[in-house]
Amino acid sequence: MRRSALFSGSLYILFGALFTYFAIQDLSRNQDWGFYTYLLVILATFDIGSGIKLISFHFFLKKKQGENKSKTKK
Repeated sequence: MRRSALFSGSLYILFGALFTYFAIQDLSRNQDWGFYTYLLVILATFDIGSGIKLISFHFFLKKKQGENKSKTKK
């Protein structure tokens, strides 16, 4: 069974928040912006961006499906 774009987008945003949390923890522990911290921030950025894109795509598809249904009923 395929996952919806809304579920995948929510999962990506959740992982982005998790990577952000780990980056903050690493920064507070080391008191320095190391390679690991930068890597976590980059991963969080990509995940949150992809999550927003997937969620907006989900609502775009729902809107188009609703327009198609209303056109076929007329």
